[in-house]
Amino acid sequence: MKTASRERRVIIRQCAAYDREKLRAIIRESMADLGLTPAGKILIKPNIVTANKDYIHHSYTEPAMIASMVDVLREDCDTDNISGITVGESGGIGMPSRLFFAESGIKTLTDRLGVPLVDFNEEGFKKVALSRAKCHTTMEVAKSLYESEFKIWMPKLKFHIVTDITNALKLNIGILNHRERFLFHDDRLHRKIVDMLEIGYPDLIVSDAVTIGRGFESSPYPVHLGAVLVSNDPLACDMVAAKILGYDPEQVRHLKEAEERGYGSLDFNDIRVTGDISIQELRYRLEGVDSPFQDLNRLDTPLRFYEGINKESGNLCYGGCTCSIKGALGTAEKRSPGTLKTARKAALVMGYYEGDVIHSDDPVFLIGTCAGVSGRLEAKKIIRIKGCPVKVKDLMILLLIRLGIKSPVFDLRNLRLLAWHSLVSAWMKRTIPLRKNARIREHKN
Repeated sequence: MKTASRERRVIIRQCAAYDREKLRAIIRESMADLGLTPAGKILIKPNIVTANKDYIHHSYTEPAMIASMVDVLREDCDTDNISGITVGESGGIGMPSRLFFAESGIKTLTDRLGVPLVDFNEEGFKKVALSRAKCHTTMEVAKSLYESEFKIWMPKLKFHIVTDITNALKLNIGILNHRERFLFHDDRLHRKIVDMLEIGYPDLIVSDAVTIGRGFESSPYPVHLGAVLVSNDPLACDMVAAKILGYDPEQVRHLKEAEERGYGSLDFNDIRVTGDISIQELRYRLEGVDSPFQDLNRLDTPLRFYEGINKESGNLCYGGCTCSIKGALGTAEKRSPGTLKTARKAALVMGYYEGDVIHSDDPVFLIGTCAGVSGRLEAKKIIRIKGCPVKVKDLMILLLIRLGIKSPVFDLRNLRLLAWHSLVSAWMKRTIPLRKNARIREHKN
């Protein structure tokens, strides 16, 4: 963690469009204002959780943001002190990250810029002990992350289906490889997010809030906000982001957890917010904006939902199977608008539900290994889908078709892309030792 002695700053700048010249000016001026001088090996971590050229366009950091950041590093910083620039990410839903790199246009961008783009799953890693964590005692830290000397986090500001907001702190889920991504992704998600700050504490945050996302954050609906947030402190940046989206930072669980672990105060008197537009003005721009899938029972669908607890902890498992269900339904609805409204009648039980579930004429799906009902369970048919948590991609295959919901997984284009990028990714993972040995020989020569 960086020292707490420096002033915690957030700069809010208006930016109506993804104009590269305007973005460069904002980043350049803000870095100078913050007194930040990038040096050494620089890692840029954007949000590339998902992307699809047909229907997922606002889940990821806009390529123009990344390009502008690279421009500033090359044109306005002391390049003699910069030994390399890398863009790195581990995409979501257990899918090959390189698929989302291609679909977002970020692969094309980094190729044009001559900047390496790495999938943390396809690199060698070093297992590191975490001294301040509550869930992860260790973490498999990818090579480019472990070796980075200046970290620039570039999140996409979005509403989030289970954590309210996703910005600088939540971005750190993407520094985990797929083996560790789903660990503790249940009612401990807020703790897991803060665990990652020990490794993923950025030196600079440049948040894409020009067009933000509402709804399921991996397949969101766009909302124009027209701003960029620049900060030297991830918690301070997320405090401002939460306020803009209409949340009290004290009520956002992972922000409160970060405060309790000593990563900073949630008191706005302890941070300095400057810029050319206020939090209140941006909040006003979002007045009346609704983010679907926050509450499943508000959806226009014949499906009925019963959210249960993790029996071991007694807590609602908000970050586990409930999150996966929201993700599967959110992606399906984004791909085929109206498909939820025409779904077959059914009930979905997530976790251990304390009460009765009476659906004598309909199927009842028990989602997750621990799913159950404490009271009466009556159903035309009971179907269990195991997992802890159940993964979104599994629900896409095993659940949606049974509910009469069109699943994006079975789109021919998606299948071809998934097959190709999965093969390439599998090869890259298997050849990690060969590439490592090649680098060693090159270094010796």
